[in-house]
Amino acid sequence: MIHDARVLQPQFIPDEVEHRNPEVNALSNTLKPIMDGQTGETSLLLGPSGVGKTCIANYTVERLRENVLDINTQYVNCWQDHTRFQVLYRILEGIGKTVDIHRRSTPKDELLNRLQEYDGSQFVVILDEVDQLEDKSVLYDLYRMRSISMILIANREEELFSQLDGRLTSRLQTCVRIQFEKYHLDELVAILHARAQWGLSEGAIGNEQLELIADAAAGDARVAIGILRNAARRADQSGGATITTEIVHEAVPDGRHEVRQKTLDQLTAHQHALYEILEEEGELNPGELYELYQERIDEPKTNRTVRNHLSKMEHYRLIVAEGKNRARTYRLR
Repeated sequence: MIHDARVLQPQFIPDEVEHRNPEVNALSNTLKPIMDGQTGETSLLLGPSGVGKTCIANYTVERLRENVLDINTQYVNCWQDHTRFQVLYRILEGIGKTVDIHRRSTPKDELLNRLQEYDGSQFVVILDEVDQLEDKSVLYDLYRMRSISMILIANREEELFSQLDGRLTSRLQTCVRIQFEKYHLDELVAILHARAQWGLSEGAIGNEQLELIADAAAGDARVAIGILRNAARRADQSGGATITTEIVHEAVPDGRHEVRQKTLDQLTAHQHALYEILEEEGELNPGELYELYQERIDEPKTNRTVRNHLSKMEHYRLIVAEGKNRARTYRLR
C-alpha cells in the first residue's frame, strides 16, 4: 500500500503546494531581488501551527534555488537551536564554516565575526519558531549583514515583538508580513488527496475517509498527515488493500498523540518544567504556577518569559488557558 513513505512525513516538501498560492507569491516577491544579486526583504510568516508556514518557506526557497545559480540557504529551527551560539553555528554550517569550531571553547564573537566576513553568494536563512530564541539580538546582527536575507516564522506577531528591544523592533516593523489562516475542511482534503496519490497505491483511500481525517484534524495539516500516516501503517500491517472508515477512527488518537509527542520532545527545559508541574498539580493560576516553577528550576526565567512559554504551549495545544488577568488559569489539554 505504501509506495513512498517520505510523502507521509511532516517535513516532506511537495513539488506543488495546495491552497497557498497567495502566500507563495507574497514570499517569492520578497526574495525577488536575489535574482538580481541583491538582498531580499525580511519576511515574517505568521499563523497557528499546522497551517503550512514551514512548508511554504522551504518550498519557496527551493523554487528560488532552481532559478539562481549562486545562492546559499540554511534552515534553523529556533526551538531546537535557541541560544545565540547554536543559531550562529547552524547558519555557518550552511556555508561550510564550522569545521574548526568547538562548541564548548569557541567564543560567540568568533562565530559572529566569521559571518560578518562572509562575502559569498546571496544567503537565505529561514528562522523557524523565531520567538523561541533566548537572545533575540542575533536577529539585529543578521539584519545588518550584507548578503543575508531572513525569513522569520512565528505564531503571533505580538509575542515576538513584545520580547524585542527598541532598535530591533524599529528594524523589523518594516518587514513584509504574510498571514496564514487555518485550512478549511475541503483544503485539507485536497492536501491529503495529493499525499495519498504520491505516497499510497491507487484507490488505497476514498474521499469519505479523507474527509473524516480532515474533520478530525480541525484545520491542522500536521495532525491530518499524522492521522493519514497512522491509518496507512495500520492498513499495511493488517494486509488490507484499502484504508477503511474503521481504520481511520482507530488512527485518529494515535495520529494526534504522535504530533503531541513530537511537540513535547521539542520543549526546552523550562517549558518541560512548566508542563510537568501542571501534570502533577492540575489547574493552577499564573502566580501558583510561577512560584512552583521557581522552586524547580535553578535559574528561572522572568515572569514575562514564562508567560510567553505558556502562550507557545497553548498554540501547540499542549495546555489550555482560561480566563484573563488574575482569573486566568492553566491546565493540560
